[in-house]
Formats: sequence, structure tokens, C-alpha cells
Amino acid sequence: MYIRIDCTSNSETVLFAGSELKYYLSKINNTIAFSKDTDAEEDKNCNRILLGLFPDSECSSDDDAYEIEISHLNGHIKGSNPRSVLLGMYRYLTLLGCRFLRPGKEYEWIPSIPHIEEIHISRRQKALYRHRGVCIEGADAPENILEFIDWLPKLGYNSFFLQFELPYAFLNLWYSHKNNPLLTPEEFTLEKAAEISLLIDRELQKRNLKHHRVGHGWTCSVLGQNTLGWVSSDARLSDEQLSMTALVNGERGFYKGIPINTNLCYSSPKVVSSFVEKVTTYAQMHPEVDYLHIWLADAFNNHCECHACKKHLPSDLYVHLLNELDKALSEKGLTVKIVFLIYEELLWAPEKEQLANPDRFVMMFAPISRTFLHSYEIPDEFPAPPEYQRNQITLPVNLGENLSFLAQWKKVFNGESFDYDYPLGRAHYGDMGYVHIAHIIYEDIHRLKDLHLDGYISCQELRCFLPNGLPNYIMGNCLFGTDASFEELAEEYFQAAYGENWKDCLTYLSELSSLCDCDYYNGKNSRLNPQIAANMETLSNKVQSFRGKYFTKKELLAVPVQQLFWKHLDYHSQYCILLSKALSFLAKGMKKEAEDAWKDFTHYICSQEQTFQKALDVYRVVEVSTNYTGFPLIEEF
Repeated sequence: MYIRIDCTSNSETVLFAGSELKYYLSKINNTIAFSKDTDAEEDKNCNRILLGLFPDSECSSDDDAYEIEISHLNGHIKGSNPRSVLLGMYRYLTLLGCRFLRPGKEYEWIPSIPHIEEIHISRRQKALYRHRGVCIEGADAPENILEFIDWLPKLGYNSFFLQFELPYAFLNLWYSHKNNPLLTPEEFTLEKAAEISLLIDRELQKRNLKHHRVGHGWTCSVLGQNTLGWVSSDARLSDEQLSMTALVNGERGFYKGIPINTNLCYSSPKVVSSFVEKVTTYAQMHPEVDYLHIWLADAFNNHCECHACKKHLPSDLYVHLLNELDKALSEKGLTVKIVFLIYEELLWAPEKEQLANPDRFVMMFAPISRTFLHSYEIPDEFPAPPEYQRNQITLPVNLGENLSFLAQWKKVFNGESFDYDYPLGRAHYGDMGYVHIAHIIYEDIHRLKDLHLDGYISCQELRCFLPNGLPNYIMGNCLFGTDASFEELAEEYFQAAYGENWKDCLTYLSELSSLCDCDYYNGKNSRLNPQIAANMETLSNKVQSFRGKYFTKKELLAVPVQQLFWKHLDYHSQYCILLSKALSFLAKGMKKEAEDAWKDFTHYICSQEQTFQKALDVYRVVEVSTNYTGFPLIEEF
């Protein structure tokens, strides 16, 4: 059976879509051969699949849409841009039965279809939301980043956000093996980070994914400091540099010794001009960036208290800075979109300033302190936000209060905007089954239209697949648009991942989720909690019962991908037993027992990290657990 894949566009992304289609079709049916020579004998009656773009009048670089018309292995996949052709090609494979369950080809379910030529598929769809992406967090090897980028379009995502000018911080956390004393630190340099960054840029370009960049770090740049992450510095600032930092409690300098957490004196013309110059220079040097994020320091209650700054809300000074930046970019003929951030003090909308050129900007709502016990609910009337008090704010947990800040900003900016959310940044560690957090994601995304938000970028670890990848699977499908219920999507995922016993797995992980509390793990409310303690004991019993039923068999499944998922479920069961024990002691106030149990847990995950590196970010789960949950940092075993 011969097929000819014709690409009517010479776009790198369309050509890549053609090579991917060949790869997967040959996996689905090993009798398929691909004709290359139009004069070859086998080409005379071969089937043809055309990959190309819609007519010019239907094309858009921003909005993704595709059309699939393939019958008897003849037809076409067309898109509104090269990326949409790639998305349409992966959707065709999904409709054939392929399931892209986790980053990495070893985690893909590829069906065998003997009579694929009998299948007819017709689908035309436009993405429900414009912004559909993931932002890097955690400790990442280059392979983790590259495999995640490869995975994104397979689920319908169109964007990747690589924080900072270089992703040094995230790579260095892996190479230094921070929080894992059982691994030997490896040398890592800024030069190596720059090499990897170029490789990442190349993979984004190949897939025509929207490229988001920087965010935090501009304040460091203004002060002449490298953005190396959330690390302390003993660098001495010059008198001029010192005068540019925020005056907090009568002192200027690095806030608690950390440059990236240090705000500036934003009323100072010198600060504004330097900030604008740094951003403009970067934008000129990096035309590959589609969305340039302009954020302030990553800390709160540390805004400048000088006489000039105190006359203005931080958001008024921020908008003034953004307007100056827009002028400079326009003078240079630069059209890059600027993403501004509603976050911490900037939750309070400006009272005096407005963006002069709203088309330049995209607003990003970042409710980092929100609860994940519930999804968004839109009230008939939003409550008024609390009055702003300089350097005495409390971040909102309640969803209604978070949304009240968004409503105030919507009154002064009615342009493009999206949700920047954190279900897989910290909260997921508090949900050992991953079913609850996946359901929150499903509900949140279905409410974005009611919030007048055009999408969602998940600020998250790239190694968040213990026990599985259901949350990101749900996220990608819902952001592109699906009529499927949460239950239908979960069934689709679990069937491919776990085989004939998928229902038992879904029931089991759902029960674990029902016993967990994301907010408790995130440090909200009292550490003493008898209900948490009792739930963790029940959870441990359920895990042990499941282990006794399923992990006494030597060979669970013959399908390689399902063997991998069951292997991870086995590891996950011991993870849950050890962690639930530590949490139970913590919630009972039994400090010594909690510390001993926590040490057992950390030793276990550290000792297993090389085996399950792609599934669990050991650095991050330890960092969250020690900074928020209440466990001690274990520096040696």
C-alpha cells in the first residue's frame, strides 16, 4: 500500500508535519510504504494526502484552525497557519486512535489498524482559545524541556514560555541536583545554558509554537545583575545602582539579599529609562520572541517607600513604565507583544494611568495564592477589593476575591488577556491521585469565556507525571476545545495508559484524590488538622490494598507503554504510603515522628530519581514541602 505525502507549502513546520505523519502511519500499519518519485511505478495508483494552508483569506498567524478530509487514505489536512497544519495532523492521528499520554515517544499509545484505508475522517475545527501553553518551572534536564515541547502540539497547545533571558535557573537546578544529596552535582555554566537555549528556540521554531520569554529578571538587568534564579547575592552595588533600588524600611539594596526579589524605585526617571533601554535592546536582538513578558520583582510587601513612589499605586507606576516602553519599541519599529502581569501588589488596578496603545499589550491574570479546592465561580456581582496598603498586603486565597481584582482591571483594560495559573506548580503535590486537580483544570478552563479571558498558560513543573499525565492531557484538550465530559476524557486516557484494568485504576486514584487536600499541602490553614491525619491513614490503607491486589503479579501487561504506566503506579504506591505517613504525623502535631517519616520519604524519592526522573521533580516536591507544608530540609542521609 503506497501513500504519497504532498506538502504544498515549503514551511519548515508543514514539512515537519509531513515527516511526523509518515512516522506514525508506518507505526499504525507496517504495510504502508511512502512514494517519493512521481515517475516510480508504484506512484501511479498510490494514495495521496496533501498538507497545506487555507486560502490567504482564511489564514491567521494568531488563531489556529484546521480541516481534515481523508477517506481511503486520500485527502488533505489544511490549516490557518503552519502550526495549525501540525495540530491538524496530530488530531488526525488522535482520531485514528493514537494517544499522546506523556512527553516522550515511549509514553505514546499507537494502535495497529490493519485496514486503515477503510477509515473516513472529516473534521473542521477552530481553537476555542488563542492562548494555550505551558511555562517552565522546576529542575529540568535539556531532554525534559525538548520532549515537553515536542508533546505540546500533540495535545493542541500552541505556546511555550521560557522564563528569564536564559533558562539557566531551571537547568542549573537539575545539574546541581539541588535537594537530592544522593546525586553528585555537575558543573553547569551560563555558556552551556545559552547553547541549550538556542536548541530550545530551534525546536519551538520547527513547530511554529508561540514563543513567550523573560518575565522576572528585568529588575536584575537594570541593576547589572545576572538572572540566575531565586538565589542570594553578595554583590556590592554602586551608589548609583543602590539609589535605583526600592527604599523599604528606610534601606535600599537587595531585598533579603535576593536580586530577583528586589523592586526598584519606579518613580525615578533614571530607573524607567534604564528599564526601557534594557527591554528594547533585548527585543531588537530577539525577533524570534512573540510575547515578551515585562514583570517586576518576584516578592511582595517590598515596594518603594520614597516620597515620590508613595504618591502612586505600584500599578500606576507600572503602567507609566509600560507606556514608555511602548513608545520606545514603536520608535524602533518593533511589533512584539508585551505581556503585563496582574500579580501581588499589581492586583490593585491603576487609578490614574491607562495604557495608551492597548493593542501592544496582553494582560496576564496570575492568581498565585488562590485555593485549588474549588474551581472558579462567577458571582452576580464582584465584591470590592480591599483597600491597598503599601507593603502590608495579604494575598487573596478566596476565588471571589481574586476575581474581584480581575474585574477592576477589566474596567481600565479591555484588550487581549489570559489566565496564568498554577495547578501543577505546587498544588498537585497535595493531590496524590491527580484526578481532583485535573478536574479543577477542566472546570477552570470551561469558565474562561465567562471571565472574558482568551486562554490559559500553566506555570508548572515539566516533570509532573506521578502517577500520570491526566492533568495536562485534560488541559490541552479543553483549551483547544472539546465537547467531551471530564469523565469521557479520563476514560479515554486511562484506557490507553492502563489497559483492561483501567476502571479499577481510575476508581483507585479518584479515591486517593478525595482524601487529599491541595491547600493543606500549600501551607494554608493550621498544620494541626485531625481530619487530614485520619484521611492520610485511610489513604495509606487503600494504597496497600491496591498493591496487594495488583502488584503481586510478575507481568501485568504485554503492551510496553502500559507496562511503563503500571511500573510508575507501583513506584507511586510506595511514594504515597511514605508521604501519607509523614503528613499524618504532621497533622497530629507529632513533630519528631513527622521528621523521621519525612526523611524516609525523601530518601526514597532521592534514591529513585534517576529511574523516575521524567515523572517526578524531586527538587521541587522537596522545595514546596519545606517552604509551604512544614517539613524540614534533609541535607544528608
